[in-house]
Amino acid sequence: MTSAGRIQIRSDGVSVRVRLTPKGGRDTVEGWDTDSAGASHLKARVRAAPEGGKANAALVDLIAKILDVSRSSIAIASGEKARLKVVAITGDTSALAAKLDSIGMAK
Repeated sequence: MTSAGRIQIRSDGVSVRVRLTPKGGRDTVEGWDTDSAGASHLKARVRAAPEGGKANAALVDLIAKILDVSRSSIAIASGEKARLKVVAITGDTSALAAKLDSIGMAK
């Protein structure tokens, strides 16, 4: 893990925890945040409603755009129906970790 446990390094890429707010008015990653247990996660919001996987698809699109990777390299590893998800991203581990590390703290 890097950056105080924010990013988990895997053999084929990285994974991160994401707290998603569907119907959030805009598609954006607000930055890193910490929950009450001290675990780090990215805060993200999307305009899509959480119906039929639309919010998850919007999250995949958003992360692909921010990290400049293909949609096919991103998967919801766990938490498909929950606000807190684990997102797996395949690709160059060091490049992905650097891009994720550069995202600031949520306000």
